[in-house]
Amino acid sequence: MRIILFTLLVLISMATGAQRIEIVNDSNGSRLTIDGSPFFLNGMNWDYIPIGKNYAYSLWEQPDDVIRAALDNEMSLMRKMGVNVIRQYTTIPPRWIQYIYEHYGIYTMINHSFGRYGLMVNGTDYSNTLYCKDDIKEELLRQADKFVNTYKNTPGVLMYLLGNENNYGLFWSGAESEDLPVSDSLSDQEARCMYELFNEAARRIKAVDPSRPVAICNGDLLFLDIIADVCKDVDILGVNCYRGDSFDVLFKDVKEKCGKPILFTEFGADAFNTVTKQEAQQEQAEILLSNWQEIYLNAAGMGQAENCIGGFTFQFSDGWWKCGQKTNLDIHDTSASWANGGYKFDYVKGENNMNEEWFGICAKGEPDGNGLYELYPRLAYKVISEVHRLTPYLSTASSVQQHFTDIKAKLKESK
Repeated sequence: MRIILFTLLVLISMATGAQRIEIVNDSNGSRLTIDGSPFFLNGMNWDYIPIGKNYAYSLWEQPDDVIRAALDNEMSLMRKMGVNVIRQYTTIPPRWIQYIYEHYGIYTMINHSFGRYGLMVNGTDYSNTLYCKDDIKEELLRQADKFVNTYKNTPGVLMYLLGNENNYGLFWSGAESEDLPVSDSLSDQEARCMYELFNEAARRIKAVDPSRPVAICNGDLLFLDIIADVCKDVDILGVNCYRGDSFDVLFKDVKEKCGKPILFTEFGADAFNTVTKQEAQQEQAEILLSNWQEIYLNAAGMGQAENCIGGFTFQFSDGWWKCGQKTNLDIHDTSASWANGGYKFDYVKGENNMNEEWFGICAKGEPDGNGLYELYPRLAYKVISEVHRLTPYLSTASSVQQHFTDIKAKLKESK
């Protein structure tokens, strides 16, 4: 029934023109709405990279029949589990965003990295983007203008997202995760320039397309005070957050110090235990269930912080390239690359426990000659499918709490 209703809404919106997507703040909290109806984001970080390939591979450069086959397989799986929006970078052509929306009722949050992985400006290659430099500012704002003009008329675009934990990029030159950094006076100065630029880009995007909100993607809450001070035109605070089975006081901190609605642009748990050297499906599922429970219970009308509009599970399938990025692409590496005490099931003080190649809620099969592969859902897929059967905006806090209690009981029985 939910899929049929959503399909009808899609057809109506196509017939009547562009949708109005906005953030509404009232006495019940913050919500994202589509043409006035509340929409809770059951999101997924999704990509398509076959075993043996890395970040240089692009599904969108493949023949149309290959792209369509990949999308039909994976979007069907996501629709079955209740995913209603995916996160994609600007490599995706608008027509495939429209295809995903019209055939599967799944929106796209379109993401511009905004200098996160370096920048080429006037013949100079900056591995770390220097946001205080005038020529870099001009280039990033030019890219923001191109970004919104590329996607503004695309059915299925839910919102614009700028960056991907660019605050960590002030410390790290690469894409591979390390232990979380600590700011200093130099990085604070560079951060202020960066967030001021985020705000200017958001302002310009909204001037071109006022029908959709603009979010930024921050690494946890580092520099939250600067964000609150200078990002007045940003609608949503997106965070990549890996704190283990609980986000702790994050919702309260954002509400008190920033006031913007919170969106989890990434969160998750890997499915490998570095202590036992075995797959950890149960532990991954338990952590994701706990995370989603906090996300739902902090939605508008639930009586807690009421500032969360949803989240994007990280991620749909394993990334076999993540550990070395350019080496051992055919090996599902079990080397942990950073330490995080929030993931208690395999944390040992002084040792790494986060396995970058095992964050998928689906395992990945070997590709065929066209690069197409099968996915094998893990326990977390089934658990999140149960989570998304309930919509917080159509529920009470007690019914949401009971919903998660019931899922936890089933998960406990599966041990």
